[in-house]
Order: sequence, then structure tokens, then C-alpha cells
Amino acid sequence: MSDGELVGIVLVSHSAEVAASVAALAKGLAGGGVDVPVAPAGGTEGGGFGTSSELIAAAAASVDRGAGVAVLTDLGSAVLTVKALLAEGDELPDHTRLVDAPFVEGAIAAVVTASTGADLAAVEAAAAEAYTYRKV
Repeated sequence: MSDGELVGIVLVSHSAEVAASVAALAKGLAGGGVDVPVAPAGGTEGGGFGTSSELIAAAAASVDRGAGVAVLTDLGSAVLTVKALLAEGDELPDHTRLVDAPFVEGAIAAVVTASTGADLAAVEAAAAEAYTYRKV
């Protein structure tokens, strides 16, 4: 399997550190096999808290291998920023999808599933299913 067959994943957080840490955690837990393209898009260009259309678009372009891009977000305005980019239609790669999933658990499920060569729909479904993970 080549990287050209893998779904790319973008993790959008209001914090650059949170986005980078969740990306590292998800990649680490996915194992050392296939290297799924994952990019964090956290904070603003100036390093502050918030979200940036430019950082999100650049991250999506960097992970696009033609199999689609799954975008997971942390909080409300990150969702709104991604929705605005999707509505513009030309800022994100074709077949980019905002995934409704918990940020950490969903990211891990998405990366693990993408590492199997699954398509975008399967990656989205796995991430969304993370809502059902019970802790007690």
C-alpha cells in the first residue's frame, strides 16, 4: 500500500500544542506500520489561541493524497471555520469532509482506520463511532 491510497487527516484545535500532541498520540497508537498523513492545524498564525483558515487549508493540502481528507475539530469556532472553508469550495482539497467525532478518541480511530487503507467513509464512520466509547 502506498501513501497515495491513504486518507489524510487534519486535526484542528484552538491550540497549536493540543493539535500537535493529539496528532502525535494518534500516530503513535496507530503503530509503526503505514505512515498515515496527519497534520495539526492549531492556533493562529501568530501562535495564539484560535483557529486559522490559512493554517487549516495548508494542513489539508499537505495531507491530500487523493483519497480524501478527514478534518476533526475540537470546539465550536473551529467547526465554523472548517464549514466556511468547505462552503467556499476552492480552499480545501476535493473530497474533504468535516467529521463529527470526539477530538482525541476520534483522531485515534481515524488514524488507525486510515492506516488499514480504508476509504474516507470508513475513516469517518470509525471516528464518529468513538462517541460510543464508554469509560465507566
